[in-house]
Amino acid sequence: MFELSQIRCFVAVAEELHFGRAAARLNMTQPPLSRQIQVLERILDAQLLDRTSRSVRLTAAGRSFLPEAQRILRLAETAAHVTRQVAAGRAGVLKLGFTAASAYDFLPRLVTACRAGMPEVTLALREMVTRDLIEGLLSGQIDAALVRPPVTHPDLAAVRALAEPLVAAIPAGHPLAARERLALADLDGAPFVAYAPQEARYFHDLVVALLTEAGVQPRALQQLTQIHSILALVRAGIGLALVPAAAERLRFEGVAFRPLALLRPRPAELHLAWRRDHDNPLVEPLRTILDHLP
Repeated sequence: MFELSQIRCFVAVAEELHFGRAAARLNMTQPPLSRQIQVLERILDAQLLDRTSRSVRLTAAGRSFLPEAQRILRLAETAAHVTRQVAAGRAGVLKLGFTAASAYDFLPRLVTACRAGMPEVTLALREMVTRDLIEGLLSGQIDAALVRPPVTHPDLAAVRALAEPLVAAIPAGHPLAARERLALADLDGAPFVAYAPQEARYFHDLVVALLTEAGVQPRALQQLTQIHSILALVRAGIGLALVPAAAERLRFEGVAFRPLALLRPRPAELHLAWRRDHDNPLVEPLRTILDHLP
């Protein structure tokens, strides 16, 4: 099989149609240049050039081989460039998992920053619940993930990406919607749309802890997993709910969002997690972008 050096020699002579100019272009002398092309012709079992003391011409086989040889060189150059870019963390594919709620506000901002800071990187996005995201990281299906804390597995590392307050979601016609701010005591005994204790464990535990500290016991009528489903029930007048502030971005018609007056706020956190032994150079640039995200 021929070598790239032989292809380069042939292309240089074919384009220059002059051994002296081709040798100068390749920064070599004419004798080794001629030998390289002779070896190539023996490998291909075809004469590529007609040589005389005064001129160099391509044979029919040479004219046929030239565009293929040029394409081979372009592919080799592209492969080398892409490899260098990937190794340096400037190109490649980054498989990023995320929870549904992170897509309301934070994920779009992160993706926009990644496209600006890593324009040659392809983001492969996958929406999953936190439990599945952790499993995806451990199995190597994804490189990094936006998950709810805590991240306790010893093979994973994580940093806080976001902390946002919880707000009250109220049916627009409810008397509490007329207030600018609510206290948790306003929820005592009120019909409530809660989070499922297993499927939405993070938000379930967060809201229960907040209500317990305040000594408040609303009447949990429904337990759901997804925030947009909870807002749909709030809109239907089933009850009130506590949701992360980013849920306001969903602009649910018929739902009013009000801040909470809290002595001890418990924000909803989002963490970026990755394998400690990851082999994707793009994880570190992602962390850098995250550190500078407004």
